Amino acid sequence: MLFLLIRRGLRQHLVSTAVAVLLVALGMGLVVSVWVVRAQAEQSFTRSASGFDAVLGARGSKLQLVLNCLFHQEASPGNITADDFQQVKSLPMVDRAIPIVVGDNFRGVRLVGVSDDFFQNLEYAPGHVYSVDEGRPFQVGQKEAVVGSLAAHQLGWSLGTTFHPFHGLDYNPNAQHSEIFTVVGVLAPTSTPADRVIWVPLEGVQRLGGHDPAAFTDLSGVLIKFKPGAGAAGLMLDTRYNRQGKRLTLAWPVASILADLFAKFSWFESALQALAYMVAVVAGASVFSAVYSSMSARKRDLAILRALGAHRGFLIAAVLGESAGIGLLGCALGFGLYAAIASTVQEILRTHIGVLLEPWAWNPVLVWGPVLMLALSVAAGALPAWRAYRLSVADGLSPLS
Repeated sequence: MLFLLIRRGLRQHLVSTAVAVLLVALGMGLVVSVWVVRAQAEQSFTRSASGFDAVLGARGSKLQLVLNCLFHQEASPGNITADDFQQVKSLPMVDRAIPIVVGDNFRGVRLVGVSDDFFQNLEYAPGHVYSVDEGRPFQVGQKEAVVGSLAAHQLGWSLGTTFHPFHGLDYNPNAQHSEIFTVVGVLAPTSTPADRVIWVPLEGVQRLGGHDPAAFTDLSGVLIKFKPGAGAAGLMLDTRYNRQGKRLTLAWPVASILADLFAKFSWFESALQALAYMVAVVAGASVFSAVYSSMSARKRDLAILRALGAHRGFLIAAVLGESAGIGLLGCALGFGLYAAIASTVQEILRTHIGVLLEPWAWNPVLVWGPVLMLALSVAAGALPAWRAYRLSVADGLSPLS
């Protein structure tokens, strides 16, 4: 009986009920999306860079170095010499030092020159190493390339594909190099920015036609991994390069630099949170309006139920059940809206940066978000429920009612 009464109330004012459900869904979808996407984005960025402790490069911005050498965004602030690389590589606290050169592209997809050490048990995350899924690693001294899995999909490349690189980081069809490279391998998917670039030998980028011969051995940066237990290594090199030196910059620690990046956009996150809360409040008002209108229109029906012996608590349960029903429907639809938002953001970040979000990884907001909207919906039905409680049989059956 109670369920039938609730269902009738929801169907009797279908338009206002639908509007209230949509607003609850929008409020819940926004609340969950803002919290989860922000947390997942920061975790994904940090996870993508977890294989290295620091980046050494020319004097300039630490963030620019990290974005250029690890995320393949931005441009290099300058070059460093091969001697700089050999010096840092020979330090006893350095476990791995990978030289990297950027500066060319193929139709917007970056060419990244690295040493063959890149494919020798180099971890991009604990327990996961860069490896070739199809074919083999490139050979030093050859015009060969290993293409990232995402780049291979975007370009439609496979083993044996040949291509002419283009000069610069931005695609210019009039700046094509004469050299021809052959794809000999496809990098196994890593869910990191490594998936969206083309990997070639160092000299493959350094010695392309049109490059300055005086800079044939220069590097864009060095990716550094410290030995286990070398806790003071970063601090020591930070002092050497950043405080005492004036020519090079050590971007360390990478995780802290990325945290600072996200902190710069905290104002935007706060604005989105405020917007989500405002929509949630409007949703609550909409639920109140829908339930209040429904109760007012069914005043006579409720009075008849009272005359037939229905307890006041039954009427309260019916009204609150109606508002809770709106909340439950809105939350269910809200998860669908969140899935759509998260999938869109996930595809954008995967395509343009290479990081992969995990929208359904555990986050407390996946619980307290819908609970908040459900509680708000039930609270919105409190006043109409109180009116139903105080409704007398005489008032409800009055011709003026």
